[in-house]
Amino acid sequence: MTKQQLFENIKKKQSFLCVGLDTDIKKIPQHLLQEEDPVFTFNKAIVDATAEYCVAYKPNLAFYESLGVKGEIALEKTINYIRKTYPDQFIIADAKRGDIGNTSEMYARAVFDSADYDAVTVAPYMGEDSVKPFLVYPEKWVILLALTSNKGSHDFQLTEDAGGERLFEKVLRKSQQWASDEQMMYVVGATQGRMFEDIRKIVPNHFLLVPGVGAQGGSLEEVARYGMNVQCGLLVNLSRQIIYADKTEQFADAAAEEARKMQREMAGYLQRIA
Repeated sequence: MTKQQLFENIKKKQSFLCVGLDTDIKKIPQHLLQEEDPVFTFNKAIVDATAEYCVAYKPNLAFYESLGVKGEIALEKTINYIRKTYPDQFIIADAKRGDIGNTSEMYARAVFDSADYDAVTVAPYMGEDSVKPFLVYPEKWVILLALTSNKGSHDFQLTEDAGGERLFEKVLRKSQQWASDEQMMYVVGATQGRMFEDIRKIVPNHFLLVPGVGAQGGSLEEVARYGMNVQCGLLVNLSRQIIYADKTEQFADAAAEEARKMQREMAGYLQRIA
């Protein structure tokens, strides 16, 4: 999916919502455990309930890998279902890969050859040769970790060098030598607030994948105010607030309602760039 196609879908749906499929078998409604594949059954219901309100899905691979082969099968079925039933959705592999070139090449094959994702999250700490193998796939995206929403982000990402440049700023500047805003996005946590202003000074045209709204305390209003650009430039991810909105047999209806509320709020912010 190209940048323009993603933006057109955002305009059409009046939404920049990404639903995180962080499916934990210990948290899904108990009645689903009777199903042959409870994780896929849950995911399918969530996707059917939310697809009209979002433009992207982001499975966190760790949740599926933790279940071994069964989890991998459920994930593959989920991706195939989204592709077949809702082909306009942008699908992100939340994998946070980052290793030397040969290993990164294998990781890239896994998400773009063996599976059919549009994008993968990548940790930039090991530098250019750990990222480049993901960038050889046309119309596929790398989403680099830049400034995350967790408390530990202060340990390294905000440290300054002798010239006063913070580490996340160095990541943003250096990585633009590797790919353009047509193939690279950045992860920026919603809890960073007005830090989005500093980020937009360096990457004014890139899309930002923004976790941390809702359960982690980030403000969608702040993210939109300081992070939105003329092409929206945002994919705001919500996981727990949507997929675990209810633990009864009405869980899908509750997820749909949460997604609908978020879409309505996003539509208001999109009017600013209409």
